[in-house]
Amino acid sequence: MEERRARARRPTMKDIARRAGVSESAVSFALNDRPGVSEATRERVRRVAEHLGWRPSTAARALSGEGAATVGLILARPAATLGVESFFLQLVSGVQQVLAERQLGLLFQVVEDVEAECATYRRWWAEHRVDGVLVVDPRTTDPRPGLLDSLGLPTVVIGGTVDEGAADAMGVVNATGTADVTDATGAADATDATDATEGARAAYPTMSTVWADDAGGMALIAGHLHALGHRRVAHIAGLPNLAHTARRVRSLRAEAARLGFTEARSVPTDYSDAEGAAATRRVLAEPDPPTAIVYDNDVMAAAGAAVITAAGLSVPGDVSVVSWEDSVLCRVVHPWLTALGRDTIAFGRTAAEELTALLDGGAARVARVPPPELIVRESTAPPPGR
Repeated sequence: MEERRARARRPTMKDIARRAGVSESAVSFALNDRPGVSEATRERVRRVAEHLGWRPSTAARALSGEGAATVGLILARPAATLGVESFFLQLVSGVQQVLAERQLGLLFQVVEDVEAECATYRRWWAEHRVDGVLVVDPRTTDPRPGLLDSLGLPTVVIGGTVDEGAADAMGVVNATGTADVTDATGAADATDATDATEGARAAYPTMSTVWADDAGGMALIAGHLHALGHRRVAHIAGLPNLAHTARRVRSLRAEAARLGFTEARSVPTDYSDAEGAAATRRVLAEPDPPTAIVYDNDVMAAAGAAVITAAGLSVPGDVSVVSWEDSVLCRVVHPWLTALGRDTIAFGRTAAEELTALLDGGAARVARVPPPELIVRESTAPPPGR
């Protein structure tokens, strides 16, 4: 019986890689029509895959009883904060574009906290509900990667759990499939992605990471405000236990020290308009209020701008306002808000592509999305007296 089961085992990307004499990453790139391998390698991999009878369709695995043809996404945030934030809607839109092409379903759930999220993963695994999961909002102390690795569920962490500096040192593969590798002299060199991926392995064999440059985004904002003449800056931040919040806070501190800000501090919130407004009132009531405020999402930025105006101050005459996320909301308030823009839909597509690569037997890796761009609008100007 065991011998028959072994003979009937479905071929994997590892089998193809061994037969073709290439890495598993090269097989993933070749079979998913992604950059990073030569045409000769792509053709050789495809011939081997056809000879072995390999099939990429997760839907086909579901029909044969080998898979669920579904991936999971859980949000452990207060439900009230999700209905007004555009980021997750755009992210899921990008994810869904890729899943629809692969005939995969998305099982989506909102829970109260990470403990409930972990319990849901265990239930999904026991019930064979999903083939893999997308994990959002990495924590500074996070039980989810270890749990999902122990369950053997293919996983993509969206947002990154690695430090930016460490990511650069290990050679992070960007979303186009090429690699950014920094050598000992500090010079960047683009190499074959299959080589760089070996140095950019995620911490767990079934877990990839899609990494966003939060530190670089905050540096763009700080540099813009400093150039305008601002020296007192407040950061109305998100949830303090999220890894990307910690990265933004650290980056602001580092930039403040480098540029010579008189004061730059961060105030944590739950991302809601109510807490964004409350935090704005608190910082404006200080003896030396900030001349510029950076908000961690568009909802809080719009609410904060309204509070500033209600206090008899003007934006940007008295207080400049910057939103971390750009959206339609930033362009319907007055004045239009300076914002950090990034292609969130593409972010979601990249995450889903990384997960389908894992489902097809590809190796775990760290992928980087394009850096954000600061879109300067009417809500930022020199501070009073400049």
